[in-house]
Amino acid sequence: MLPVINAFKAAHQLSDVTVVADAGMISEANQVALQAAELSFVLGTRIPFLPDVVREWRDEHPGEAIPDGLVLTQPWPATSAEKARGIPDRVVHHQFRHDRARRTLRGIDEQVAKAQRAVDGHAPVKRNRYIQLTGATKSVNRTLEAKTRGLAGWKGYTTNLVGQPATFVIDAYHQLWHIEKAFRMSKHDLQARPIYHHLRESIEARLSIVAAAMAVSHYSSTKPAGASRNSSAPHAATAPSESKPADKS
Repeated sequence: MLPVINAFKAAHQLSDVTVVADAGMISEANQVALQAAELSFVLGTRIPFLPDVVREWRDEHPGEAIPDGLVLTQPWPATSAEKARGIPDRVVHHQFRHDRARRTLRGIDEQVAKAQRAVDGHAPVKRNRYIQLTGATKSVNRTLEAKTRGLAGWKGYTTNLVGQPATFVIDAYHQLWHIEKAFRMSKHDLQARPIYHHLRESIEARLSIVAAAMAVSHYSSTKPAGASRNSSAPHAATAPSESKPADKS
């Protein structure tokens, strides 16, 4: 990734580039490499447990419904050991959305219902995180259910842009859907069977085609309505055709 980014920076004479990615795409080692390359990053963050700032807000607002769009920021200064490994100071912005909570809770309800049917013997035991096995005894993991329900609606965004507001960081992450949409093309759209690339040349060719298609799509979507096909390109002088005299009027 870094050679491609550095080549892009050099080609376009950029001094400030921010890498935006899901948490699963950027490991701790990659974060160190990004920091060493003087690159900023914005990462979607998994929340394994209720963050301290959320607990504090709930303690200060007992029984109050969480407002839609609430953002709570938690500083994450690097420890001395992390600084020695090149890990920078970061902040994590935690945002709550009602719609996200609704979708998550609906999924939890479905999974818990399936787990209960399996425990009652009305359905086969399949992979279900809410089924707890203790020897031959099956039960629904109510502790895990309570934990995941408490986290419903929250999403974290980690960044080393400690001076930028939360709105800037979250908005930057939400632009990822443009990239994801560009890669979501079915074989029906291509009228071809899927191809699995294994060679570096094939992978780079595939990415080059997608990047070019994204550039053309972006240009087409931002082009002013009613502009002519060649309105953005300089008009080139053309010689008169030999088969037709040039208009002298």
